[in-house]
Amino acid sequence: MLAPRAYIAYYRCMQYTIRKVPKSLDGILRRRAHEQGKSLNEVAIEALARGVGVSGEHCRQRDLRDIAGTWRSDPAFERALAAQDTVDKELWR
Repeated sequence: MLAPRAYIAYYRCMQYTIRKVPKSLDGILRRRAHEQGKSLNEVAIEALARGVGVSGEHCRQRDLRDIAGTWRSDPAFERALAAQDTVDKELWR
C-alpha cells in the first residue's frame, strides 16, 4: 500500500490518458476550448462530467409519454412518405 500522503496525492488529482479519440470528437472539443477560451483539458473534463451526469448542470429531458400512442393514420402523409422512398434512376447514373 502506498504511504498515506502519496495515496491522497494520487487520488486527489487523477490523470488519464485517453487513446483513439475520434477525429470528429477531437475537433469538437478543440473548437469548444477555443470558443470558450479554455484549455482542451478543461473542456474534456467538463464533457466527461456532463456525460456521466456529475456536472451539477440540470439537463431537462423530454418525456414523450404524453404523445406516445397518439398517432393517427393520415393517407396524405402516407402518400408523401411513399413518394420520398422512390429512387429517381436518372439521378443515380
